[in-house]
Amino acid sequence: MTYEPARRPATEEREADEGPEAAKASDGSDAGATTDVTDAGGTSRGRRLTTREAADLLGVKPETVYAYVSRGQLTSSRTPGGRGSTLDAAQVEALARRTGRRDPATAAAGDLVFRTGLTLIEPDRYFFRGVDATELARGHGFEEVAEWIWTGELRPGIRFTAAPDSLAAARRTAAALPRHSSSTDRLRVAVAAASAADPLRFDLSARGVLDCARNLIPTLVGALPDAAGPGPVSGGPGHAADPPEDGEGHAGGHGAAGDSLARSLWPKLSARPVDAASLEVLDTALALLADHDLAASTLAARVAASTHAHPYAVVSAGLGVLEGPLHGAASGPAHRMLAEVVERGSAAPVVADHLRAGRRIPGLGHRLYTAEDPRARLLFTLLEDVPQAEPALTAARDVVATTARHTSLHANIDLALAVLSVSCGMAGEAGETVFAVSRTVGWIAHAMEEYAERPLRIRPSGQYRGPRPPRPLPLPTPAPGAR
Repeated sequence: MTYEPARRPATEEREADEGPEAAKASDGSDAGATTDVTDAGGTSRGRRLTTREAADLLGVKPETVYAYVSRGQLTSSRTPGGRGSTLDAAQVEALARRTGRRDPATAAAGDLVFRTGLTLIEPDRYFFRGVDATELARGHGFEEVAEWIWTGELRPGIRFTAAPDSLAAARRTAAALPRHSSSTDRLRVAVAAASAADPLRFDLSARGVLDCARNLIPTLVGALPDAAGPGPVSGGPGHAADPPEDGEGHAGGHGAAGDSLARSLWPKLSARPVDAASLEVLDTALALLADHDLAASTLAARVAASTHAHPYAVVSAGLGVLEGPLHGAASGPAHRMLAEVVERGSAAPVVADHLRAGRRIPGLGHRLYTAEDPRARLLFTLLEDVPQAEPALTAARDVVATTARHTSLHANIDLALAVLSVSCGMAGEAGETVFAVSRTVGWIAHAMEEYAERPLRIRPSGQYRGPRPPRPLPLPTPAPGAR
């Protein structure tokens, strides 16, 4: 797996202006096959490659090969009796091993490109390891989808269990935060606490990472407070309260033995008893959100993994980025807008207020999908079977229809999560919590891929735009009010 800044670094800005060597791009140097060249004395100089063959081997443009030659990274020789030049195959292959083969054709300007076997996104759907993700999520629970993403194996009925020491440490630490702390705040400190409690966290073997992941995700859920509020304190000061039972007799905060992660998460999001249809929506949402290629938080996780940081640190990196209002926290504004539409009975005045204030309409549009987000499409279908979701679902469709008069934006996953949170009495941050718990699967999966790569390979170069040196040492700035 390799990555490539689609925008060329500063040292390659002059590739089209490299002088005489650059002119060879239009001559006959790329014609013909690989040859074994001999010098004037008849001594073989080894297998030679044309410029085009070298470019294909390196995965770069021919102009980049000329740049490598001009920098001394490759040596070219004129073909005896020919118009073009050839390059030593062994030298080119050595450079390919050092840099990794690039694939410039797949990059958009300004992007980093990684080869990954996890998620493929097309204009109207996406796939986990080649399987349609919506079909997988429709037919299998969150934990089963997680195992598929991690290992490529489907393990029906698998459940994740938190290690007692990690769970206790995470609960104590999360409970010590101020009452106004967000769920993401609690998840971040829970990861740090669970990490400190795990002496095996530096085991980066596949088995070690998977054991960590299967422990960490239920630990995160268990560290969250119940939406119904604290009950009688158990386990002494600083321990989480005993949770109330849910509508089916299960202890919501801990989850009965064999419970799905979705069932354990439900009482953390809503004080209402869970019903089968609502639980299916939550479980499916968790499965759908498990990975989505290289979103911003996943890129941060891969950068951390490239330093061989342990999985807890990788997840911490992802959580830090996820809290951004343009990423995981985007479902909060969609929740508040949808609640207002339900209250006012129409999307028109709410949409007008947003536009008047210069705010975008949340829950609409996705840069990777030309039509409706396939994740939203599936959740909307499942929400039709949730009786209490009808007002919020109608409101969401009203928002889409109202904005469609002026733009072709479609519903995205944030709007679907907002329908779930509004209709089930959840807080505005519930969508972000679902997102964080679920996407931990993807961060771990990408970390496992990155651990197998060359360490510290993700090192883009900055393009300096400051004053040209050398400059004299600066003079001290007088303090305000000084004479």
